[in-house]
Amino acid sequence: MNWGLHTFWRFSRGMTLGVRAVVLDGQGRVFLIRHTYVPGWHLPGGGVETGETALDALTRELREEACIAIDEQPALTGVFFNQRASRRDHVLVYVIRRFTVLGEKQPDREIAEAGFFPLDRLPEDTTMATRRRLAEILDGQPLSVTW
Repeated sequence: MNWGLHTFWRFSRGMTLGVRAVVLDGQGRVFLIRHTYVPGWHLPGGGVETGETALDALTRELREEACIAIDEQPALTGVFFNQRASRRDHVLVYVIRRFTVLGEKQPDREIAEAGFFPLDRLPEDTTMATRRRLAEILDGQPLSVTW
């Protein structure tokens, strides 16, 4: 394949990758965030940067968005195609049960609110994708392939 075609293929077909965390505490609660720029409550997470592993991205995003440090290797529960974000976006979802809260997350430019919520009393505007991931992980619902 010539260089021009290879370059075109790489940039037109490249995949983007994100990570999300299902942080569950011992009191039956899940950690959720509400962004300043999109509606609803979401699982914390974000994009994997160039040269960064998925676990490095997960660790970074949890510190930035939740003030949470991971205390043990998290369990990867699924890979989801996120066609709402882009035709080439995928999201890895990890479950975290052992962690340390480093402090209370204060609102900033990106995060309007954050905190733990009882699984049976999630905020009314928790996104459908977040609710589906929780049902798959906690209730044994069939795993979807899309976000």
